[in-house]
Amino acid sequence: MGKRLRTQRRGRGGPNYRSPSFRHLAPGRLPALRQGRATVAEILHAPGRTTPMMLLRYDGHEEYTVAPEGCYVDQTIEIGPGASVERGNIMPVGMIPEGTLIFNLELHPGDGGKLVKAAGASATVISHGDYTTVQLPSGQLKRIHNECYAMIGVPAGGGRVDKPLAKAGKKYHTFKRKAKAYIHVSGVAMNPVNHPFGGGSHQHVGRPSTVGRGARPGQKVGRLSPKKRRRE
Repeated sequence: MGKRLRTQRRGRGGPNYRSPSFRHLAPGRLPALRQGRATVAEILHAPGRTTPMMLLRYDGHEEYTVAPEGCYVDQTIEIGPGASVERGNIMPVGMIPEGTLIFNLELHPGDGGKLVKAAGASATVISHGDYTTVQLPSGQLKRIHNECYAMIGVPAGGGRVDKPLAKAGKKYHTFKRKAKAYIHVSGVAMNPVNHPFGGGSHQHVGRPSTVGRGARPGQKVGRLSPKKRRRE
């Protein structure tokens, strides 16, 4: 009998691959307020994230969200269509000028922000029309509903990868806080009992590296064929 693949063990959700909840302050969504002003009450370190988080206060409510680069305590955050195009303000993408850097972008109006939340990442508003075209950090162009909100600026913490980890113990704890394995062993370096690509007289795949989407879990390794692009 073979062993379960690494992806299967991760999908099972055991403690080794489950991100500890006490390290996450909040999901980091945009505030539920759609029109008005909020104040930055505090900027906090979030161990489970690459970015710090800020605590927003408005109308007796408090919410955590991803902090932009250059934010400060007691900063006023404007929210809504009438907000000025300043770092940290939150506006509908349909009203943000072309060429502006944005992050924490909603995929559907009111979902709180799903895209571009990693430290140092940013999307760019390209053009407006029935939908707003946005260029994601990967370079992909995506059409977003004009009523989707986004925060102007760049997420804080972008220089975190410039400083080397220098030793294995520090890298272990860095990845451990996000429940990620800090050592990645390739499939061709394993034995046949551990991976379909393992074994052989030298390290090679030895079979087609593409796999169908309906393959059994023990065979589903390698590259998946791309999905057919649907018309929007």
